[in-house]
Formats: sequence, C-alpha cells, structure tokens
Amino acid sequence: MVSKTFKSLLVAVFSLFTMLFSSTLTAQEAAGENHEVTEQKLDPAKIILDHIKDAHEFHFFTIENKEDPHHSFHASIPLPVILYSPAKGWSVFSSSRFGHSGEEQYNGYQFNATKEIVAVDGSAVYDFSLTKNVVQMFIALALLTFLMISIAKKYQQGQGVTTAPKGWQSAIEPVITFVRDDVAKPNLGKKWAKYLPYLLTVFFFILINNIFGLVPGLANVTGNTAFTAVLGIISLVVILASTNGHFWGHIFWPPGVPLAVKVILIPVELAGAILIKPAALIIRLFANMVAGHIIILSFISLIFIFGEMSKVAGWAFSPISILFTVFIYFIEILVAFIQAFIFTNLTAVFIGQAFEGGHDDVDGHKDEVVSAM
Repeated sequence: MVSKTFKSLLVAVFSLFTMLFSSTLTAQEAAGENHEVTEQKLDPAKIILDHIKDAHEFHFFTIENKEDPHHSFHASIPLPVILYSPAKGWSVFSSSRFGHSGEEQYNGYQFNATKEIVAVDGSAVYDFSLTKNVVQMFIALALLTFLMISIAKKYQQGQGVTTAPKGWQSAIEPVITFVRDDVAKPNLGKKWAKYLPYLLTVFFFILINNIFGLVPGLANVTGNTAFTAVLGIISLVVILASTNGHFWGHIFWPPGVPLAVKVILIPVELAGAILIKPAALIIRLFANMVAGHIIILSFISLIFIFGEMSKVAGWAFSPISILFTVFIYFIEILVAFIQAFIFTNLTAVFIGQAFEGGHDDVDGHKDEVVSAM
C-alpha cells in the first residue's frame, strides 16, 4: 500500500513539474520567412528566478502550440495593476493587457527588462499593484483570521474546555501550547502573557505563507526580502519598545570595561541592538526559504538539461531527479515549520534580552538562587 502511494506521488510530482516547465523547456518557434524551426536554449537560472520572484500574475502552466506560439494556452490568473503618474493620474487595469509575454504596451505603460512597470515616455510612475506576493499575503491573513476566530468561538461555546477539542482545535492547540511553554515562558518569564499574542501571530503567519509557497504556482512570499524585512522591522519595534534605561545604560556605557575598550564596544553593541538582531531574523528566513525552492527547481531542471544532450539520458535521469525532488520537498515541509519556530523563538530571545537586568531578573530565577543560598 505504501509502495503504491509513493509511486503515485512520484508520478504526480513529475507530471506537475513537467507542466510548469513546459513553457520554456519545450519551446520551439518559427523563424524567418520559411518558418525554419530553431531550438531555444535552456536557461535554468532564468527559469528558477522567474518561479521564485514576484509577478503580476499567478502562472501555473503553459500548453505550447508549436505551429503558432501566439495561440499557446496559458493557465494563469492576471492580477490588478494600479499605477499613479503625476502626468496621467491613476490607472487601473488587468495585467493581461501586457500580454502573456509582457512585451505589449497598454495606456502608455510597459514592462522593462526586470519586469517592472514603467512609462513609455520615461515619466515617473508609482506602482501600487496587487502582485501575487501581496494577494497571497492577504489570503494567508484571511485564512489565519478565519481559523483563529472559528477556534476561539468553539472554546467560548465550551468545546475544548469541558469536552475534548475537535477538528482544527486538536491541530492548533498543541502548537499554541508549544509556543507558550517552549518559546514564551522560558524567554520572557513573568511577562510571557503580554507578548504571547504577537509571538503566535508571527509564528502562524510565517507558517501559513511557508506552506503556501510549497504549492506549485503560488508565491514564495517568505522568500522575498521585502516580506522578511517588514517582519524583522516590526520585531525590532517590539524589541526596542520593551527596553528601558538599564538596557541602554549597558549599551552606551558597558560596566566593568576599560575606557579604551568602551570606545570600540559601544558602536558594536549599538549596531547589535539596532541592526544585527533584525538582520539575523530577516536574512535567516529569506535564505532558508529561497534555498529549498532553488534546490527543488534545480533537480527538475537537470532532467531537461540531460534531455538536451540526449533523450535517453533525460529519461534515464528522470527517476533519480524525481526521487531527490520528492525527498527535498518533504524536507521543505519540515523547514516550513522549523523556520517559523526559529523566527518566533529568536524574537522572544531578543525581547527577553531587552528587559531590565536580563532574563534572570524578569522571571525570578535570580531571586530564587539568592534566597536558596
């Protein structure tokens, strides 16, 4: 039974990724007046970058029409383009107006080489479009709100309090308990309840977006530096809001340190508090989520790289590539949970470090040790 399920999964993954790559990997186009067929060189780097970066549409797969490439079928969902130009004012239209290739012009606008919308006449343009990253964040936020409100209502009705939890309650409750007991309480001491709502929100929001990013065709939101930067800045604000004079006193005048060393140590401590801590949160989440996607797409690309050399080599390498892809895919599911936990845990650690006297003074551990002596 397990063997049949595993084989079915391999076939499904192979078929799905083959469709996703078909638009580029099997492309042939007519050239010249005699319509001579020329093969398009495979560019794995471009393919991978196109699949992990932001876009103005959700693109799932393409069915090529080799006789007439302009009539190929593109399974995609165009998104709204919202632009403001001081010369033209506001413009709202569908991204499909630019054509699937993105080479067409509409209302004086077009895509440039980096797929950014610019004005044809070179005038200033401010882009407020709903890209796939933005739309997916809204979907993740709506899903998070719906889940938490529905679960909270069940607790208010007594389900999960006087009776055993059911449905999503039984899945979410252990996670909430884990964040409370293994993240908030050990790092925040007596103040854990004050910060638990924020920590839970960060954990589940990152987790939902991580899982969405594993679905082919959807956006890898947590692999976008803008997304992780905003989360890191919000955490920095929470960390700085939790500090007091004692914390800053140790930053600007470290006790027990020679004056000559203080000159060097003060800028280092200040940079650590304001720059290094949020940078650690931002870069860690971004790098880990992007790396997994690149590895998966690289293994799939190897099939077609070998296929360009020889069809026999391509088919022969396919089982190996699919096995590694499925393995990495399951690892990425685990990484989705781990990275949500690491971001949340580091945030709790940094908040705890901002408390007066450190963590020991907050939760009473130091007092307990002194009284025991």
